[in-house]
Amino acid sequence: MIVSIHQPAYLPWLGYFDRIAASDVFVFLDTVQFEKNSFTNRNRIKTARGPIWLTVPVRLHDHLEKTLIEIEIDNAQNWKKKHLRSIEQNYRRAPFFAKNFDRLAATYLPEENRLAELCYNQLKFWLDEFEIGTRIVRASELPVQGSKSDLVLALCRRLGATTYLSGPLGRGYLAEDKFLAADIEVRYHEYKHPEYPQLFEEFIPAMAVVDYWMNCGAAGLFQGEQ
Repeated sequence: MIVSIHQPAYLPWLGYFDRIAASDVFVFLDTVQFEKNSFTNRNRIKTARGPIWLTVPVRLHDHLEKTLIEIEIDNAQNWKKKHLRSIEQNYRRAPFFAKNFDRLAATYLPEENRLAELCYNQLKFWLDEFEIGTRIVRASELPVQGSKSDLVLALCRRLGATTYLSGPLGRGYLAEDKFLAADIEVRYHEYKHPEYPQLFEEFIPAMAVVDYWMNCGAAGLFQGEQ
C-alpha cells in the first residue's frame, strides 16, 4: 500500500494532486507547526503582469507553539472577496471560466475559522473535480506522535504502508534505514509538469490549481496514476 503525506495547502499546484493520485492513502498533515511564507496559506495565480500571490491571512500570535490545526484565519480582513475578484479578473477569458467560477465561489461561502479546516474542505472539492479517489486521512485523527522522519515513519506504520511516496525534499531528512527496517520502501515523487494552454503569453509552471482548471478543465488529468 502506497502512503503519501503532506501539509495542508491553499490552492495547491498540480504536483500536490499528482502525488495524492499516485497513492492509496494520503495523510493530511495538520499536526505540525505552521511555517510563515510557505504554500500552506498562499499560492500564485497568473496575470497579465506575471504571477501574483493569493494569501489567506492568519493570526500569528503564539504560532510557534501551535500546530496547523490550531492556526486561525484572520477573517477581519476581506480576503475571500479579494481572492475571488482576482481570480475572476484574470481568468474570465479562460475556456472553463463560465463553467467553473460559480462552483469555486461556493467553496468560499462556509465561515471557516481555522486554516487547516479551510484547506481540508477545499481539498475535498478539488479531489472530486479531478476524480481522485485516494483515501484521505487527517493526521490529527491518528494517535501518532513524533517529528520529521520519525513522525512520517510512525504514520506509515500506523496505516500499514508498504511504500512511502515522499516529495523530493524528503531526501534531506528521511532516515531511510529505519523505513527499510520496518519493511517500508521509500520512493521519491518526481513530478513532470505538463505544459498546457495558458492566458497571457509564455507558459509559467507551478501555478495554483485554478490556473490549469480554468484553462483546461479537469477531465482525465490524473486518471490511471497508480
